[in-house]
Amino acid sequence: MRWSVGIEAEGDRVFTREEIVELADAVAASSGIASGIGTNRYGARLVVVASSREDAIAAATELFKAAARTAGLPAAPIVTAEAISEAEEAQALEADAGEASGLR
Repeated sequence: MRWSVGIEAEGDRVFTREEIVELADAVAASSGIASGIGTNRYGARLVVVASSREDAIAAATELFKAAARTAGLPAAPIVTAEAISEAEEAQALEADAGEASGLR
């Protein structure tokens, strides 16, 4: 099953545009996007294949840490890790569409 996993690490300084662009380049292979320009956190949303939420978060965390090293970012504690499966996301979109159609 495919999972979209969001991870954030909190550092002790503000990260620059150039640093986050390097992170974005490093996570691109995992269909990833990066965030954190001008904040003391850097993060990414990655797509991984795993059999459970816990396995997805573990796999994405390893990819994230490797990408951060590749980008030259300092090691920082992970403060957020969340995962949603494609099935859960599809159900949420269907529910939102149903609610929106009921408003008319």
